[in-house]
Amino acid sequence: MTARRTHHLTRQIVIAMVAGIVLGVALNRVDTAGWVQLFVIDGLLHVVGTVFVSALKMMVVPLVFVSLVAGVTALSDLSALGRIGVKALVLYLATTAIAVTLALSLAGIVGPGEGFDAGETPASFSGNDAPPLTQVLIDLVPTNPVAAMAEGNMLQIIVFALLFGIAITMSGTRGTHVLNLFGDLNTVIMHMVEWIMRLAPYGVFALITRTFATQGLDLLLPLAAYFLTLTAALAIQVFGVYPLLLRTLAGLNPLTFLKKMRDPAAFAFSTASSGATIPVTLHTVEKKMGVKNSVASFSVPLGATINMDGTAMMQGVATVFIANVYGVDLSLTDYLLVVLTATLASVGTAAIPAVGLVTLTMVLGQVGLPVEGIALIIGVDRLLDMMRTVTNVTGDAAISCIVAKSENAFDQAVFDDPEAGSVEAATQRPPSHSTA
Repeated sequence: MTARRTHHLTRQIVIAMVAGIVLGVALNRVDTAGWVQLFVIDGLLHVVGTVFVSALKMMVVPLVFVSLVAGVTALSDLSALGRIGVKALVLYLATTAIAVTLALSLAGIVGPGEGFDAGETPASFSGNDAPPLTQVLIDLVPTNPVAAMAEGNMLQIIVFALLFGIAITMSGTRGTHVLNLFGDLNTVIMHMVEWIMRLAPYGVFALITRTFATQGLDLLLPLAAYFLTLTAALAIQVFGVYPLLLRTLAGLNPLTFLKKMRDPAAFAFSTASSGATIPVTLHTVEKKMGVKNSVASFSVPLGATINMDGTAMMQGVATVFIANVYGVDLSLTDYLLVVLTATLASVGTAAIPAVGLVTLTMVLGQVGLPVEGIALIIGVDRLLDMMRTVTNVTGDAAISCIVAKSENAFDQAVFDDPEAGSVEAATQRPPSHSTA
């Protein structure tokens, strides 16, 4: 019964996505300047979609902080925390380097932008300056943890939660009382996440419908080569690279993994935000895939902050596209520089809004391409951003599984169980907090 109900919710989300795309494209092709635009697109759909995303974001900070504190205190050996952190960071950087290399290779074969007429395209773009790496490292330590939580600064929240969890572990009997409190808070917050997941079909439908009603599909035609090249690269990363890593490094069944990623993928596609999808990703990784909280509570928020595989792929394809449009030949050194810059930028600009465009300005600047070329691809960036977010979230979950398996913090029985992670079943019994 639980599996049937879980599949029912997933089926509802998929149906909501498809229906939203169809209705959105239909609305885009009719005259929506009147009451439809005012009351439906900018009214009902905007309110429902925004409230749904706000509800997800509402849970991010308390969930990450409480779950990470509980996860750190669950580690019997604090030295394992360092191993988990190093493994996660190395794997995230490695998959990002693979992603941008794959994107550059595919773009080099397809050649998007060749023969593109940019004569009527407004060549103007202004991006924020990315902070130097030294400032990023300094900003890791919050001067005010409360302000960091209010601003949603995920890296600072992670650092403070790690220190707080270690302090609880080293505080003996008095720390045990605080630990029990956080264990209870973690259970309560997960229940709230499950309530929001029940509303997912309605929120997803509103978000998808409004996006396609606003964007439409006509703007894809002039940029079809760029759009399809990047889409193909993202698909190879999700259905090729991650499954290969899971099979090779962790011995896990890629098909089982991909099936259990349906809900986070749907949330990521509709919200276009890895951060807003953290509650769903964390729930899926722990409850459906069997990753212990001691690993998932650290690797998932960290991945949502620094793992930018989809963004790195966009930078690779966009660089080749803009170079072709402006007739600039890139050398092998330029390609290597793009790989290096895009990989490091995924960490260095983690806390910057519109990180994809910011890091793209850095990449273009490194290889001598005009930043104004970004104006050529802004029109389709929203739709591609939705797919890039799916790639990022899938990478977060895959790396979490690989790290957990290497640390013996992985429940294979949960991973193999198709009924694991039922929202309905979880609300009827408290979740267990197994230790690594």
